[in-house]
Amino acid sequence: MRLTTIHRRFAAIAAPLLALMLSACGSESEQQAQQGGGQQQQKPPRPAQVMTVELRDLQLDKSYPALLRSEQKVTVVARVSGVLQERHYEEGEQVDEGELLFTIEQAQYEAAVRQQRADLQSARAELNQAQRNLDRYQRLYQQNSVSQQQLDEARATQETAQAAVAQAQAALDQAQLDLDYTTVEAPVTGQISLSEVDVGNYVQEQQTLATITPLQVVEARFSLPEDDAVALRYQRRQPDAPEVSAWLRAPTLAPSLPSLANQGIRGTIDYLGASVDTSTSTVQAEAVFDNPDQLFLPGQFVRVALEGLQRFQVLAVPEVAVTEGLKGPQVYVLDDNQTVTSRFVDLGEQAGDWQIITANLKPGERVVVTAIGSLSPGDKVKPQPFDGDPEVTQEADSGQVQAATSQGEDAAQGVSTAQAQSGDQGSATAQGSQGDQG
Repeated sequence: MRLTTIHRRFAAIAAPLLALMLSACGSESEQQAQQGGGQQQQKPPRPAQVMTVELRDLQLDKSYPALLRSEQKVTVVARVSGVLQERHYEEGEQVDEGELLFTIEQAQYEAAVRQQRADLQSARAELNQAQRNLDRYQRLYQQNSVSQQQLDEARATQETAQAAVAQAQAALDQAQLDLDYTTVEAPVTGQISLSEVDVGNYVQEQQTLATITPLQVVEARFSLPEDDAVALRYQRRQPDAPEVSAWLRAPTLAPSLPSLANQGIRGTIDYLGASVDTSTSTVQAEAVFDNPDQLFLPGQFVRVALEGLQRFQVLAVPEVAVTEGLKGPQVYVLDDNQTVTSRFVDLGEQAGDWQIITANLKPGERVVVTAIGSLSPGDKVKPQPFDGDPEVTQEADSGQVQAATSQGEDAAQGVSTAQAQSGDQGSATAQGSQGDQG
């Protein structure tokens, strides 16, 4: 009996001690887990590609809306009046310069030519008579047989007859010109339109008969923003600068003719305006294109791209290095301690995968190009050389970020599991002790 009482007293004393020991072990395990979690929050330096900012020449991709036109487009009009007797072409076909297009009735104009020719012959006969009289009076005057007045009158008659011949000749030339105008020829080479007047109708002088549109060459007129026009003018005056050419592509071709979606023609800029339109702040420009396949038509809205247009000695970073912060665009700049700092910058034009920076960045500063999404100001970076292909590197970094995130989640889950197991073990031991005590 006494022995049982001693056992019970020992159990009553040992149970609290055992619970205290298990609690201490649990606290130590929890403290170790917390320390492990704290160490996990302190991220080690992350590898990232870093580039040193420097001045560089960049080529831009610029395009502008434009309207096509044909500078040599002509309107064929009747130069004389009369009945349209014949049309010598098929509507819509290609006609050559000098090709016969229309014939207007010629009978009345042929008669006018004959009449003027006869008048010219009569005037010449009177001139011959006046010339003979003048010659005779000059001989008689030398013999003192006629007076000075009679000689002057003979000379005046001869000059009048001579003027009449000139007048008759001019009338004959005009009549012949009118006769020639009865045959209407193509003034340029191009595609001719539908006829405005049917054969058999009476046409008036200056009445439109058709239009001819040359398609071998087309002009595109477009407007350049003031800054682009000044930059283009500056570049064209530099002796070593690349030549700026124009590239023409019609976007309306793609939906109906997919095979022609990438078709285009190259041309030259033949005009750049010398003044700025104050209402639009733009400068007028024109580019000329050879159009051998006649895919582009006057009146068509297109886009003209300028190739070879450059910006000289500008600061630029890869486009992926620029993010949007609370106060605007920003980049991550690396200081001498390999620590990331945020820098708000002013953006200029974009040149392909490069973004021009106009303010708040200096040559020689280092900008983080990759791993942007996993960095924050104050993080340490293990800099690596920039390989020049930020898009590929950015995709690789995204995969690494996801892998690191998964590992972190697994580690956190392991710590939670260990804590839970420690708690369960301590709880089970305490319950066993209490059972023994009871």
